[in-house]
Amino acid sequence: MTSPAGGYGPPDASAAPRYSGVRTFARCPQVRSPAGVDVAAVGVPFDTATSFRPGARFGPEAIRSASSLLRPWHPVLEVDVFAGRSVVDYGDLDVTPGNAERTAVQVAEGLRPLLAAGVVPIVLGGDHFVALGELRAHAEAAGGPVAAVVLDAHADTWDQYYGERFFHGTVFRRAAEEGVVAPERSVLAGMRGPLYDRGDLDAARSLGYEVVVDAELRALGPAGFGARVRERVGDGPVVLGLDVDVVDPAFAPGTGTPEVGGLTSFEAIGFVRSLAGMRFRGFNVVEVSPPYDGPGQPTALLAANVAWEFLALSTVASR
Repeated sequence: MTSPAGGYGPPDASAAPRYSGVRTFARCPQVRSPAGVDVAAVGVPFDTATSFRPGARFGPEAIRSASSLLRPWHPVLEVDVFAGRSVVDYGDLDVTPGNAERTAVQVAEGLRPLLAAGVVPIVLGGDHFVALGELRAHAEAAGGPVAAVVLDAHADTWDQYYGERFFHGTVFRRAAEEGVVAPERSVLAGMRGPLYDRGDLDAARSLGYEVVVDAELRALGPAGFGARVRERVGDGPVVLGLDVDVVDPAFAPGTGTPEVGGLTSFEAIGFVRSLAGMRFRGFNVVEVSPPYDGPGQPTALLAANVAWEFLALSTVASR
């Protein structure tokens, strides 16, 4: 359905109940063309690169279903997230089950036409490995490495896992080695929980990333975190991502590698909002595993709202 401004957007909820219709992101139309589009939700149903609990391949479907609850007005940022913006659900990109390396190529190829047209993609995972293909696409479009701002319980900078170099715990090492991310302008935040040894976080720092562990993140608070990110990132191209395991499993049980003692949903959203005004090239929300979600699907609902917050950031930056 078209919005009053002539672009794509959700139907009027006063005319069509939110529980009706085919499930797409925020009930926006599914459009497989970048023409006339500002923001596109893009599903990547892949979880072969997980190391513990599977199921994130069903994440995009669950996020879309939960997103039917979303409405236009953001009461904190005071913006209609769809106003003057043409927003669509681009559907799912092709993936190759069982082949992470091939899937990364497919993700980059699938995002290329969107980025070439100036569309801001919101990637719905899928496990966190899908971000490698996304970052490759952004670096290609930007003509050089991009900054990454990531909220995650894990740094994801291992070199390999049981001999595998392409899996969800190596994504930011591969991205740095390939030159698609600039670690010196990037921030990995929210790390917590048991580690194999102190080298797990030292590896991220040795690559050049700024690491903000969970305790430091809480001490900074949203305002301090927002200031730290702005100082670190500067004015270059940047991609924002949230792995739902940064949130405590009491609030987000449906994920593959849960860690206790995490952020509340309220806190996680606050850290995302603290970045309002930054001009992000793209976003991702990953690691939603519906088979492990609780009654009422709180993890999928959280991820849908995080994607909505991303949309709000894009709208604020466009004004």
